[in-house]
Amino acid sequence: MIKPLHMRPLIDRLARAMITVGGLATILSILGIFFFLFREVTPLFTTPTAKLTQRMVLPAFLTAEGPVQLAVDEHREIAQIVTSGGVQFIELASGQPIPMELPADLKSRHLTAMAHGGGRASRYAVGTAEGEVLLLKIGTTTEFSDSGERQKRPMIRAGRPLTLTQGPITTLAYRFNDRESVLAIFSQEGRLIVVRLPADEGAGIDPVITELTKPTATVTSLALDGSLENLYIGTMDGLVLHVALSDREPPAVKGGYAVTTPTTAVTALGFLNGDRSLVVMTAEGEVSTWGLIRRAEDQSRWRLTKMHTFRSHGAPVTAFAPSQRVKGFVTADAKGQIFLHHATAEQTWLTLSNGDSPIRAVTFAPKGDGLISFDGAGQLALYQMHNAYPEVTFETLFGKVWYEGYDQPTHVWQSSSGSDDFEPKLGLMPLAFGTLKGTMYALLLAVPIAILAAMCTSQFMHPDLRAKIKPIIEVMAALPTVVLGFLAGLWLAPLLERLLPAVAGMAVTLPVLVIASSLIWYLFPPAFRRRLRPGQEALLLIPILAIGIGACLWANSFLEAWWFGGDIKAWLSNRLDIQYDQRNALVVGIVMGFAIVPVIYSIAEEALANVPKTQIAGSLALGATRWQTVLYLVLLSASPGIFSAVMIGFGRAIGETMIVLMATGNTPVMDWNWANGFRTLSANIAVEIPEAPHGGSLYRVLFLAALLLFIVTFVINSLAEIVRQRLRDKYSHG
Repeated sequence: MIKPLHMRPLIDRLARAMITVGGLATILSILGIFFFLFREVTPLFTTPTAKLTQRMVLPAFLTAEGPVQLAVDEHREIAQIVTSGGVQFIELASGQPIPMELPADLKSRHLTAMAHGGGRASRYAVGTAEGEVLLLKIGTTTEFSDSGERQKRPMIRAGRPLTLTQGPITTLAYRFNDRESVLAIFSQEGRLIVVRLPADEGAGIDPVITELTKPTATVTSLALDGSLENLYIGTMDGLVLHVALSDREPPAVKGGYAVTTPTTAVTALGFLNGDRSLVVMTAEGEVSTWGLIRRAEDQSRWRLTKMHTFRSHGAPVTAFAPSQRVKGFVTADAKGQIFLHHATAEQTWLTLSNGDSPIRAVTFAPKGDGLISFDGAGQLALYQMHNAYPEVTFETLFGKVWYEGYDQPTHVWQSSSGSDDFEPKLGLMPLAFGTLKGTMYALLLAVPIAILAAMCTSQFMHPDLRAKIKPIIEVMAALPTVVLGFLAGLWLAPLLERLLPAVAGMAVTLPVLVIASSLIWYLFPPAFRRRLRPGQEALLLIPILAIGIGACLWANSFLEAWWFGGDIKAWLSNRLDIQYDQRNALVVGIVMGFAIVPVIYSIAEEALANVPKTQIAGSLALGATRWQTVLYLVLLSASPGIFSAVMIGFGRAIGETMIVLMATGNTPVMDWNWANGFRTLSANIAVEIPEAPHGGSLYRVLFLAALLLFIVTFVINSLAEIVRQRLRDKYSHG
């Protein structure tokens, strides 16, 4: 039989092995979490790529001089080319034209101008040498055989020709909606005409034709926005004219804007997906985006304002194509260069060289995974693209970005919308700011209360009373935060809104009552004060504070009438420019502070209680008062533990999710105002990760937010440990 004494080495080795394994498992788990988050985030910052997969020479009848419109189906199997000779479909696998009978009205006409209807629509307008305009539907239809094989068939439909001028149409813009179509044309004879057509050609409604005043310079390009309310005219002398269109009033020129030098022509105009940002391209290769902005100082006027500038081509820009999914676009020039840009990021992501021939047309594949160009040598070039996260850069995540519809660059988080052409706003700064704001408000309440409570129970309270009160405070840490968040959002926030004057009164009344009660207590005879155990005098404050709270609640309406003119919200708005939201930082500070008080209190109280009694007794014996001993000896000796308590409370607050999720309103604003809400990184992850498409930009940015929380918490805890060790070395007791 082995004696128990002989088993001690075995037990010690076993315990050491278990502790070692547990420690290593913890470290490996933390490293595993870090590398998992890092792996999910790194694709955000991969460089876009494009690979030439096919190049083909088109038949001679397709390479005639003149304008070109190019499109491709979503599977990149069939390309459609609209040239001066008509419309042709090309099977990309073989490079051969697909035989197809053109509509009679299209066969006999020479096309001199053409425009796409915008967006994902397969509708076009073409102008002819005879001064006519035809509306076309050009695309492919998908059919499935009985065996499930997919077959694509070309489709062309043409409307009735509409005669507008006597000479050739040189420039054309076209947009439509469910009610009507709008055309803007410029003819060789210098006429500028706007036409409104009913959506149903058979409705018997005549088109409304309006001729505008001829610009002083030659018109080089036209662009209509999707609302059919704004026409932009590019000219030979570097101007863009803004014409307001309305079905109730005649078109009117609202302004002219110099977008380049007076000797440089505007070669092309186009809109990004959503038709809000105008892309301006020039003969010197300049590329920029502009938007209608209404400045805060002049809300009555809309002005065309430059928002983003991109890398210059150094040669005349000859072709433009917007992405159908994001705020990206392609431009091409007379030297055969193709540039891939993204407006939100203000980046030129790719530069492709397609040879020396000028690019006559480019187009994005509908899924954004391909690009096709058509050059002056009659060659069709196909590119395979990988550009999954073009809108994500360090600048868009952490810097100010000029978004569509905003009058200046700013920090914004708005990840989704009800519109397909929405511009994602993935700025993390409002979330980081909200995280810091919520943490600071919680610590502002919790740290003084927790540390003062720890000082009271450890240094001034009788041990028997401390043994009862300390567990009561510590058990508060077991309250689920979801319950606290529920109470904060549905009970405390409405209650605080109604009783805000009373709360303001408490902020003044309660400290006065505590100070006055303490002074009165020390005026009592010592014999009377010794009847109570040390620390029990603090319990006398409970009824006093209860009376003070009750009095403030009773006087709520009187306080609002006396201090705040009868309406505290109006007083805050008019006097302090503070708009009070029901769910705000004050509510979160109270509830989250309540949640972290037990954490800070427990650690700080242990640190204060562990200061050697011999040192305290020596200080008192030398004539120091109890308060002097606590302030100049106990606090310094316990400072490492108190600092650790505060930092653990900080980490607890910075990662809190449910309270801020339910009590802040989740508004991602950057404002220290206590009456406003905010949104934190952790709450944002909880709200948006269930709806984020797997592998998409939002999905990975949310993982980046989690990685930031992980890193910040790790760094803060590491620095806190270093500071704690130095404090311990400085104030350690033997």
